[in-house]
Amino acid sequence: MTLVSLFFYLFAAVMVASALMVVSSRNPVHSVLFLILAFLNGAGLFMLAGAEFLALILVVVYVGAVLVLFLFVVMMLDVDFVELRQGFMQYLPVGATVGLVLLVELILVLGAYTLAPELASRAAVPIPAPEAVTNTEALGLVLYTRYAFYFQVAGLILLVAMVGAIVLTLRDESRAKKQDVARQVNRTREEAMEVREVASGRGLQL
Repeated sequence: MTLVSLFFYLFAAVMVASALMVVSSRNPVHSVLFLILAFLNGAGLFMLAGAEFLALILVVVYVGAVLVLFLFVVMMLDVDFVELRQGFMQYLPVGATVGLVLLVELILVLGAYTLAPELASRAAVPIPAPEAVTNTEALGLVLYTRYAFYFQVAGLILLVAMVGAIVLTLRDESRAKKQDVARQVNRTREEAMEVREVASGRGLQL
């Protein structure tokens, strides 16, 4: 067994165990921590496959931002998880149906690969990249040329989703002071400045 194979089985075993602990842990904070561990091992598998860009994105974006945000939200909010689990049996048939469909799909994929290994060779041929180009450069060449339109559309959809989330969570405080830009720009000199005569030794009486 080579060193690469040893690291592959190590990362894969830890990631599967962490994924099982994510769904089986009773404490949501522990679930988030196990999910971070699973993502780190997934990043290790990407590094072994030569996809260093995906590995770094997995660590920086998901572990460094999304999951840390989830962890802070779970720790700061006083969520009654006992009350949330009361409706578990109500959604059990739907969850079991979705799980069964996913299991059938996995069986079909593994069965097709076992019965007809030549199907893997019929997959889309990767786009040829120039020599001595890293994985990140090759991904950028493809993403900003052939799939530039889809990349921009995905960014626009994410922007709309972000703006929608901000609008839905915005609370209109009636006590907050607001700026009337039109009134501020159109004011006259008399309205902007007031001169008062103050007697010597006596302060300004407001």
